Amino acid sequence: MIQIDESARLIGRARLGKDSYIAQGSVVRSNDDSVAIGNQTWILENSVLLGTKKNPLKVGSKTVFGHKCIAIGTEIGDLCEIGNGTTFLPGSKVGNMCIFGEGTLIPEDAIVPDESVVVGRPGRVIRKLTEDDKDMIKRMRGNDVSISPFEENIIDSNGKESDMMGKLYTVNGKYPNVSDSAYIYDSAEINGDVEIGENSIIASGVRIIGNTHGPVIIGNNVQILENTVLHLLPDNQLIIEDDVTIGPGCIIHGTTIGKGSVVESGAIVCDYSKLGSNTLITSGSLVKQRSVFEENAILEGFPAKSIGRNETGLKRPDWAIKL
Repeated sequence: MIQIDESARLIGRARLGKDSYIAQGSVVRSNDDSVAIGNQTWILENSVLLGTKKNPLKVGSKTVFGHKCIAIGTEIGDLCEIGNGTTFLPGSKVGNMCIFGEGTLIPEDAIVPDESVVVGRPGRVIRKLTEDDKDMIKRMRGNDVSISPFEENIIDSNGKESDMMGKLYTVNGKYPNVSDSAYIYDSAEINGDVEIGENSIIASGVRIIGNTHGPVIIGNNVQILENTVLHLLPDNQLIIEDDVTIGPGCIIHGTTIGKGSVVESGAIVCDYSKLGSNTLITSGSLVKQRSVFEENAILEGFPAKSIGRNETGLKRPDWAIKL
């Protein structure tokens, strides 16, 4: 029996194994029939798993994702223990029976061998599993680490979840102003002094908290992806200019992000910062308060530094929403 919590969302065509479980607030999105999740695999609260045609998402059986994990276009084997807040980037491949420390980031195209213990940002293998590690994995699975043949259950949901739009709330007389052509997924929530432009998409689980601190101004053709949070301090503003893509699991706080920029998964951008147009912020990076970067910058690190420049305009990533 497959279990999908009422507050979780599965979007697109996905193949789920017997007794798989998607917990509260988690989102599984499959672009072009690109997600397969094995038998008895669990995805715990507020995680985001995405597959694309170029980089399908394939997860083995009896693997457990901790809270607030992000997995985009990766392959992960059986019997893995994935710590809270771990991120897997497109093209990465993980073997069977691996353990990941909390907050680990696995880079694009990285390969993790079977029975590895992995920690760090970027993740590095620090040792092979011990017998004690294997015993722990076995205990966590009721002393049964046998892997049965994949029992496929195809779930095909509407790419827009439902005809219901997300929840909009008034705060002290301030009510969000949303363009008629924008789309707010039904599990998103927006409150207070917020403006959203034409053809913009606010994805599942997003929280945009304008309160009366605002304004929060989101331009045209912007995508704010799954389980991202937008907020700001009093007497500040948050401006997302046209054609920006903000990946899943980000925190964006009281900043200005220039036109055509891409913020990859799990990044944090802090108050009073300003990013020029066509900026790329790589996954898991942190832009400190009051940072200023000129247009075309490539930002990476914790805290983020400029590591290069984009010579051409950024394209919307293939993990963005396709309607």
